[in-house]
Amino acid sequence: MSAVGERGNGTIPIDAPGPLSETVVDLLGRLPTDPGVGAAARAAVELAAAVEEPLADDDLQLALYLLYELHYRSFPGVHAGWEWNPELLRLRAALEEGFFGTLEETMPAPGAAEPEAVGDELFRIEAADEGPSLSRFAETQADVERFREIVVHRSLYQLKESDPHSWAIPRLRGAVKTALLEVQHDEYGGGQAERMHSVLFARTMRGLGLEDGENHYLDRVPGVTLATVNLMSGFGLHRSRRGAIVGQLAMVEMTSARPSRAYGNGLRRLGLDAEVTDFYDEHVEADAVHENIAAYDLAGGLARAEPELAPDILFGARAFLFLEQRFARHLLSAWERGESSLLRPL
Repeated sequence: MSAVGERGNGTIPIDAPGPLSETVVDLLGRLPTDPGVGAAARAAVELAAAVEEPLADDDLQLALYLLYELHYRSFPGVHAGWEWNPELLRLRAALEEGFFGTLEETMPAPGAAEPEAVGDELFRIEAADEGPSLSRFAETQADVERFREIVVHRSLYQLKESDPHSWAIPRLRGAVKTALLEVQHDEYGGGQAERMHSVLFARTMRGLGLEDGENHYLDRVPGVTLATVNLMSGFGLHRSRRGAIVGQLAMVEMTSARPSRAYGNGLRRLGLDAEVTDFYDEHVEADAVHENIAAYDLAGGLARAEPELAPDILFGARAFLFLEQRFARHLLSAWERGESSLLRPL
């Protein structure tokens, strides 16, 4: 009897916005041994090279997201053999080249990265960030529908928090690994499954009248949002980018406590109870503890242990802030125009 995920009759119920994601959806509905797989994947590789704005392209980012999901929990009915299929890996590499190549070209060139000063430099990068404050808007102005949109956007990561960072565990050593595990232990509930942050977020979704299934809203979320998740998956899956995933996680922990307090306050302003705010309230406490561990013990420790990774650590932190700024601007601009920030309104 074939196990679930081995049948090759998976259907991913999304409307693909373009030929790249359409190709991936089509292939994942077949068996990896199906004739024509190679030709279809190679044609998509050529299309990927022609994408002009990879950082926010809905089609490219969705195609890349779908391929990354094969390394998490995949999709019902999708054959397990697709995860390491050479044709899909070749396509994924082409999509990554467009995404990360453009990101590296777009980001301002980093200054000198002294390994001993990486922790302090991360705090300087945080202090210099002048991006728009989505959390401040949520705290003071957002109505329930705006909050629902925020939660839908964030669901693609928060329902698997902090899985992308766990790929770094076997790639680190000694005290650096211990620092990462200290952070991850809390992310996964400190030994209590019901306190896992992904579980708390699912409860927030239900409290706002939303479906809490992984990827339920995938076809409503634009490329500018998918890019923030693909950044983590791409960093985490590549050993060569272990410095970047550490820098990205450090900046997440350093910039989470104050916005989380603002989101919780905004939900309370709207009369919502602890069942909905628990996720954000948990992050106020946990991330206030984590920020120094992440900056000095994790990121700083990795820079001291492997000095050549110092620039990558800072790049990961800066890339995270850069994409978060683009994400926040998208939401706030859409709402200013009186439009939904999603591809299709809820």
